[in-house]
Amino acid sequence: HHNDVIIGEGTWIGSNVTIMEGARIGKNVSIFPGAVISAIPQDKKFEDEDTTTVIGDNTTIRECVTINRGTSDRMKTVIGKNCWIMAYCHIAHDCIVGDNCIFSNNSTLAGHITVGDHVVLAGMAAVQQFCQIGSHAFVTGGSLVRKDVPPFVKAGREPLSYVGINSVGLRRRGFELEKIREIQDIYRILYQKNYNVSQAVQIIEAEMSATNERDEIIEFIKNSKRGIMRGYVASN
Repeated sequence: HHNDVIIGEGTWIGSNVTIMEGARIGKNVSIFPGAVISAIPQDKKFEDEDTTTVIGDNTTIRECVTINRGTSDRMKTVIGKNCWIMAYCHIAHDCIVGDNCIFSNNSTLAGHITVGDHVVLAGMAAVQQFCQIGSHAFVTGGSLVRKDVPPFVKAGREPLSYVGINSVGLRRRGFELEKIREIQDIYRILYQKNYNVSQAVQIIEAEMSATNERDEIIEFIKNSKRGIMRGYVASN
């Protein structure tokens, strides 16, 4: 039955943590004081469906984080393994967050958001509902994310724009220089050549050899419902 709370071995739960029905917490998770896990969604359409909140192994959830359970849309809210969710973050219903993500203080995800692996949100980042953020992306502090953020990029400024690839993160995670250059070349075509998005995708498919990273970027763009964020345009 969904309403049972399941907590894996080795998990540490601080004082004044509230874990509500539908929580599925993995092994060796740390949850700090004041966090509320698996409260019902802040969604007027919610009709008490039997939904869950799933938190992966080795994830750390700091003080006063709120993670709501799913609605009939995805039936669950998911945080992956080895994530680090800092104080006062809010993760709304039906979000799916990958592994090894870092959300700094006060980051906020509205409902129905999909976040890949190894994504870093700096402090006070806010993501609008239904957005997607690709793996290995870095979003600068205070950003408002209204469009999809493709994988491997650094997003900053207002309105949120491509400001380069996340070369620091990629180097830290052992990407070879050659691979980093390949990713850079793909985004040069997409963001720095004045092509529209579908033109850029055609050129990337024609000119760049097929690799996992290239295909991941192309798939992400083709599946983007909100449209991807724009390139940075210097204001006069």
